[in-house]
Amino acid sequence: MAVLIKDVQLSDKHPSKLFLDKHCEYICSYGKKKDDYEFSITEYLRLSGIYWGLTALDLMGQLDKLEKEPVIEFLKSCLHKCGGFSSSTGHDPHILYTLSALQILTMYDALDIIDVDKTVEFIKGLQQEDGSFVGDKWGEVDTRFTFCSVASLALLNRLNEVDMNKAVEFVLSCMNFDGGFGCKPGSETHAGQVYCCLGILSIAHQLHHVNADLLGWWLCERQLPSGGLNGRPEKLPDVCYSWWVLSSLKIIGRLHWIDKVKLARFILAAQDEETGGFADRPGDMVDPFHTVFGIAGLSLLGERKIKEVNPVFCMAEDVIKRTGLQVQILKL
Repeated sequence: MAVLIKDVQLSDKHPSKLFLDKHCEYICSYGKKKDDYEFSITEYLRLSGIYWGLTALDLMGQLDKLEKEPVIEFLKSCLHKCGGFSSSTGHDPHILYTLSALQILTMYDALDIIDVDKTVEFIKGLQQEDGSFVGDKWGEVDTRFTFCSVASLALLNRLNEVDMNKAVEFVLSCMNFDGGFGCKPGSETHAGQVYCCLGILSIAHQLHHVNADLLGWWLCERQLPSGGLNGRPEKLPDVCYSWWVLSSLKIIGRLHWIDKVKLARFILAAQDEETGGFADRPGDMVDPFHTVFGIAGLSLLGERKIKEVNPVFCMAEDVIKRTGLQVQILKL
């Protein structure tokens, strides 16, 4: 009985060249279309959207294409008295948007506009007895939130303010038989959660706990005949996993295990050569989320027209070097 593999088909009609100028135009014009339906319904993740756009521009060497001051003023409007940031003005603070804000401020070398002590207190208050972190006052536990908390504190140079040993113990309790990680203990392995947990262990310099060969094999099995990567078995490929999977392989020193040529072809095929931007897969609508991860994925694949990306923070490597942060990357 034949096994049907969920995948997409690439053809000669799909783009095969990189259109950086178009992508720059797409990012710069996106925030100006405030009357668009798509812009209106994404208010709940607006601050992260700005981080995606700015990171894409920075990796393309075009950060100066957007004015800095309006961005800073918007961040200030999202900053709460508790020290956390919300997705947009009038929304509740959450660690997801707090990390995005700190990444933007780090890119702009502007962390001095916030009360760092208050932001640290906000993050400290999210850690639970078992070492995990919740995302906000409503108490949802997810390894994404632990990563965002640890990454935020690392950018602030305040990792010593929380119990990192317990945070690492919680991450390890989420490790599965296949070498991967889920969102909490007992949850299914997912490439996005693998990235989050490896990011935590990399920042904590605790990657020796990982079975790199076992996990590397699971990650490489995410590549489909089209060259694209999925997040877990039996799912369609998606450009965003060019980041979650590749960055994880980079962290554990197994990036060379993937078919880079086929993956690059898949990512390039997901571009819109008229409007700019990347979609989740060829033929779909583009958006800032997949655009930044398509560009970051190409950076990890060695595209020389794009700046080197840091595999843990998804920011330009020169920005991370400027902070003095040192993460652990395994060598084969």
